[in-house]
Amino acid sequence: MSPAIDSILVPTDGSEGATVGAQRGIDLAATADADVHVLSVVDTREIEPPLSRFGGKDRSDREQLFEDEAKRAVDSVAGLARTHLSGRVTGTVERGVPFQAINEYVEAHDIDVVAMGTHGRTGLQRLLLGSVAEKVLRTASVPVVAVPSTADEIEPGEGSYENILLPTDNSDGASVAIDWGMTLATLYGAMVYTIYSVDTSLLSGSERASEIHGALERVGRDALDAVRRRARAADISVAGNIGSGPAARVILAESGDHDIDLIVMGTHGRSGIDRYLIGSVTETVVRNADVPVCCVPMTEL
Repeated sequence: MSPAIDSILVPTDGSEGATVGAQRGIDLAATADADVHVLSVVDTREIEPPLSRFGGKDRSDREQLFEDEAKRAVDSVAGLARTHLSGRVTGTVERGVPFQAINEYVEAHDIDVVAMGTHGRTGLQRLLLGSVAEKVLRTASVPVVAVPSTADEIEPGEGSYENILLPTDNSDGASVAIDWGMTLATLYGAMVYTIYSVDTSLLSGSERASEIHGALERVGRDALDAVRRRARAADISVAGNIGSGPAARVILAESGDHDIDLIVMGTHGRSGIDRYLIGSVTETVVRNADVPVCCVPMTEL
């Protein structure tokens, strides 16, 4: 069964990075005819500084400043959404630890997808590691479309994805991501490219290198065939091939070679469901991709 996209959450802090993410979220909502929820979280850790530095009226003024900034951020994105959508647009300001508040909102409002920029007020030079987006990617129970600051700005409703990349490692995590990739490809009328990576660096020095390499290629061909069958059943154009080298490097190279404008992949592959995103192939791709990456958690199984 194809995943449903009826509600999309767009977190924002009013930054340029958040705006780029919002454009993609609104565009997806326009394409899927989904409702949009816009959320800005006032970080309570910043409202409550040490008493020796802030107190009384100073604390109150600081709190009001953050509340006003959050409301302006929500109003800006919600206003943009209302000009492009026929569905419901809801704007909310909440307090708490941002990534926790985002996840709680997802559960409370039955959100299907989160769309957000990978860089916010911390600036374009800060790596994803340690940011709100990275923590959401680690912990979200629904797919997250992570939009880099380098992604092209679009007019919502006109930002069609033409080429979608679906990496596979033949794992359960890859399988559920492929379901989402097919849904998005159908919505946008996109071409699907799929890639399986055989990391030959892991075979160096092994007496059975040739035998193992052949076995991995057979697994890869089976994995690609499975994607092709699912694409063709959905009347989606598909092409696939086996790459050689570390998976993240192969995925990023494939993205550039085929003018990919969206990558869809699971947050956990053969490393298992208990592994955090940190250090994984997905995290490396999100850090380095110039296009949005739709990260699908294993909880979608």
